[in-house]
Amino acid sequence: MNRDDAVALDQADPLAPLRDLFDLPEGTIYLDGNSLGALPRATAGRVAEVVTQEWGQGLIESWNTASWITLPQRVGDKIARIIGAGDGEVVVADSTSLNVYKVLASALSIAAADSPGRRIVVSERSNFPTDLYIASSLCRDRGYELVLVDSPSEIEGLLDRTAVLMLTEVNYRTGFLHDMAAVTAGAHEHGVLAVWDLCHSAGAVPVDLRGADADFAIGCGYKFLNGGPGSPAFLWVNPRHVDRFEQPLSGWMGHAAPFEMSPGYRPAEGVSRYLSGTPAVIGISALECGVDTLLASEAYGGIEALREKSLALTRLFADLVASRLPGFTIESPLDDARRGSQLSLSFGEDGAYAIVQALIERGVVGDFRAGEPDILRFGVTPLYTRYVDVWDAVDHLVSVMDDDEWRDERFWTRGAVT
Repeated sequence: MNRDDAVALDQADPLAPLRDLFDLPEGTIYLDGNSLGALPRATAGRVAEVVTQEWGQGLIESWNTASWITLPQRVGDKIARIIGAGDGEVVVADSTSLNVYKVLASALSIAAADSPGRRIVVSERSNFPTDLYIASSLCRDRGYELVLVDSPSEIEGLLDRTAVLMLTEVNYRTGFLHDMAAVTAGAHEHGVLAVWDLCHSAGAVPVDLRGADADFAIGCGYKFLNGGPGSPAFLWVNPRHVDRFEQPLSGWMGHAAPFEMSPGYRPAEGVSRYLSGTPAVIGISALECGVDTLLASEAYGGIEALREKSLALTRLFADLVASRLPGFTIESPLDDARRGSQLSLSFGEDGAYAIVQALIERGVVGDFRAGEPDILRFGVTPLYTRYVDVWDAVDHLVSVMDDDEWRDERFWTRGAVT
C-alpha cells in the first residue's frame, strides 16, 4: 500500500462528508480525539447564541423560555441513542469523577442490602486513576476493600466475594475493549453488580447498555462526544435500580420539586434524582453540538459504520507500524473485536514523551501516557480522521526516528499537561 491508495480510500469513504462538521486546523493531523474531541463547526455559534441571546437578552427567563432547566434530560436522551439506553434513562451532570462517586455509592448501597456479606470492590490496576481514587475513598468510608487485578482473567476467581465490579469498557492506555455483555452476565451469575465507565467507548464503539443488562454507567463528554474541554459528563442507571436508593450527593436539582424550596429532601423519580446542582447551561449546550455530530452519522450507517471505519484505520496504522517501525511494540490488541478506537505504542528506550513532542511540532497530535511501559497513544475518530492522516502520521514518525529528531533536548521538557 502507498499514499495514493490511502487517498483513494478517502475518496471512496461514505463517511467522508462528516468531516465537514468539524473546524479542524489546517496542516494538523489530529489523532487525540480520544483525549479531547475536535471542535464541531456548530459549537461556536450555538455557544454565542446561548451567551448573547438566551443569557444576554433573555436573562433569567431563559430557564423557562429557552428550556435551560431540562437540558440535562434532553441531551441525556440524545446520548442514550449512542449508548443503547432508553429515553429518560440518562442525565448530563457534573464531572466523570463525581458521577463515579454517585453510581458506585448507590451500587454499594444496593449490594449492602442484597449481599451484606460481600465486602470487596474489584477493578483493574490499569483503570483510569480517577475511578480508582473515587473507589478507594468510598471503600475506605464504607468498610469495603478495593481489590485491583492485573488481568481480566483474575476477575472470575474473586466474584463469589465481590459486591461491585467496576470496569472501563475501553482501557485508556492500551485500547483493550471488554466484552461488556459477557462480563456483565458473568458478574450477575455470581450476584455481582457491574458499573461501567464509557469514557473511551461512548461515540467510538457500539455500546448497548440495555442489551448487556449493565447496572450503572458513566462517561465524559469531551472525548468522542466532542463536547469541549471540561464538558459535563453523563450517567445511566438501569431502570430496575434507579429508584431503590438516594444518590449520596442529594442536591436541589435532584429533588422531586426543586422550587418547592423544602428543607427536607425528597428524591425525584427516575434518573433525575442523580442530578445535584444547577445545570451548566453553556457547557451542556456545547456538548449537545458534539453529540449531534454523532447522531448525524445515522444517515450514513450510524455507530456500526463508524466502528467499521475505526477498525480499518487502526488496522492500517498497526500494519504500517509493524512494517516500517520495528523499534516499536504495538500495545493495543490486534484482534479487532478487542480493540477500541486507538492504537498505543511503546518504545524500547526512554523517550516516548520526546517522540510525541517531536511529532506535535510536525503537526501530528497524539499524546503520551506514563506507566509501565510508557505509551504513545494515537486515537482515531472516524467522524473526521482520514486514511491519509494515518499514512502521513506514520511517515512523520519514521522521519522523527530516522533523523533522531526526538533526541533534541527541547522535546524532553515536560509541560504541566502530558
